[in-house]
Amino acid sequence: MLKKLFSLLIFLFLVFSLTVFAQDNIPDYSQTPRKDIPEEFTWNTRNLYPTETEWETDKEMVKQQINRIPEMAKDWTSSAAKMMEMYNLITDITIKLGKLYAYASHNGASDLSNTNYQKLKGDIQVIYVDLGTKLAFMNNDIISLGENKFNEYLTSEPGLKDYKFRISNIFREKNHILPEDQQRIVSLTGLFSNAFSKAAKMLNDVEIPNPEVTLSNGKKVTLSYVNYALHRSSKDASDRSLVMRTFWENHKKFENTFAILLDAEMKSQYFSAKTRKFNTCLQARLFGNNIDTMVYLNMVKAVRDNLGSLHKYLVLKKELLGLDIYRYEDLYASAVKSVEKKYTYDEAKKILLEAMKPLGDDYVDILKTAFANRWIDIYPNLNKESGAYSSGVYGVHPFIKLNYDGEYDGVTTAAHELGHAVHSYLSYKTQPYPDAQYPTFLAEVASTFNENLLMEYLLEYEKDDLFKLFILDNYLEQVRATIFRQTLFAEFELEMHRQVEQGKTLTADWLSNKYLELTRYYYGHEKGITEVDDYIQNEWSVIPHFYLNFYVFQYSTGLMASMALSDMVLNGKEKERKQYIEFLSSGGNDFPIEILKKAGIDMSDTQSYVKALNRFSKLVNDMEKLVVKLKSEGKL
Repeated sequence: MLKKLFSLLIFLFLVFSLTVFAQDNIPDYSQTPRKDIPEEFTWNTRNLYPTETEWETDKEMVKQQINRIPEMAKDWTSSAAKMMEMYNLITDITIKLGKLYAYASHNGASDLSNTNYQKLKGDIQVIYVDLGTKLAFMNNDIISLGENKFNEYLTSEPGLKDYKFRISNIFREKNHILPEDQQRIVSLTGLFSNAFSKAAKMLNDVEIPNPEVTLSNGKKVTLSYVNYALHRSSKDASDRSLVMRTFWENHKKFENTFAILLDAEMKSQYFSAKTRKFNTCLQARLFGNNIDTMVYLNMVKAVRDNLGSLHKYLVLKKELLGLDIYRYEDLYASAVKSVEKKYTYDEAKKILLEAMKPLGDDYVDILKTAFANRWIDIYPNLNKESGAYSSGVYGVHPFIKLNYDGEYDGVTTAAHELGHAVHSYLSYKTQPYPDAQYPTFLAEVASTFNENLLMEYLLEYEKDDLFKLFILDNYLEQVRATIFRQTLFAEFELEMHRQVEQGKTLTADWLSNKYLELTRYYYGHEKGITEVDDYIQNEWSVIPHFYLNFYVFQYSTGLMASMALSDMVLNGKEKERKQYIEFLSSGGNDFPIEILKKAGIDMSDTQSYVKALNRFSKLVNDMEKLVVKLKSEGKL
């Protein structure tokens, strides 16, 4: 008997030494080595390659295939058959490279201490550069072939129809395509194109000494960016102010270095635009997707014209926080303090399956497949990369990285990443490889669409009004951060580019003054809505997206499009649901504005933005009514 009891104790010790269960039965694997995580909670990267040996075999095969390209390039447009042979080769290479990169990247993200995967990822990045250099001839050869001849080839070689949209787009872009010798040189700039952003990241993440503060409870905290982000949402207003002021005043010491890096990045982008005969960087960035610059400018104008609803929301937050003065640092404080709710992962799955039912049984079945077939890496583990992402792999399935902790945000993150995953899954399943990848402009539509459905589901079925208030505040805060804040960034980015295009240098003083001016305008500083202190002027120095060439505006357009589309699906009929599923299945088979039009929303029309902003305004009013109700019941 004693022997059995001893064995049981040993067993329990071994189990709990690997896994700590937090309250509400949410497992905590944060200090558990990767190798000890139960397999059912991890993604199955063996679906990419069973072992690294097979990975190495494919890598060597790809290198050999790439070495065939120069010889084939000599006469690849001389017949439809030879053109088809070249495209088949390139397609096979790029599909393999996608798998190779995914294997290295996903395994590396699972355990950052395993530097082998960083090496493997670096190997593939070098191969991508080599491929780009060896394909420098293609666009010019296609232009020399001519549109009429290509149309003849289409008739004789049906397989080329898979490439029709891409090749037709080359003819559209012909005035901006460089001669082959110049293109080879420009392709080589890929070897150092990320140098300025990498230097800024190194400065932010590693080299700037982290200041120390003493919080109101006497605790000393070293303000790394992670600790800064944590403590700027403190329940204590004095701590929020101390943390934010200290962090940004420390960053100000390095503002000139950040300014030099950002100025160099903007000039690098301007060099690329002018080299390809564009008048502005914005025109160059949007031209590839055939998006008129007015789409960008209309978005900024629409948001500027509707700041009143944002200001009303901030006044409501000020009331809920019980503040006399609402300051910029109060943006990050939770306005609903007393609500705590945890969801096990199984509970989250059930909620998500119910919330997505308006999209139909087929959509829900894809989610069930993702849950059952280990598309998802669920929990944090020792040395696992933070955050979440979804990544599609053509011919395999999407992979989703979570760091699920049972919080409400963890459920919304899962909904978000599953939106990306199903978008990839349906596009890759429906479209031939050349048209399968959807452009970035569309990427955030499907993900935020799912968040919209989740919010609507919970608001309908949640019985606790305090938790409903929490859900509304959480969603409205997301809209603030995604539409209003990202549009502020988009306007700032546009102003930076205009400075450089006028032959001026981005100095720390100019950057800080312009950023402070815009921040104060958006958050109603002069109207007494939000007090924005001077030290906020250096926030521009930590925004990595400014190195990504007009990327951030797509967060705003994506959410505004998804708000309109989800409204249509929830309040429409089978036609609207089918249109949305067709959107998810379209990949990049047309220009993004056209794909969205087919789904029922025209992002070239200012009214599309106004509809989304009106939706935000209605939700603010709903939150205001709920606050009045809860106060009358003595619950606030």
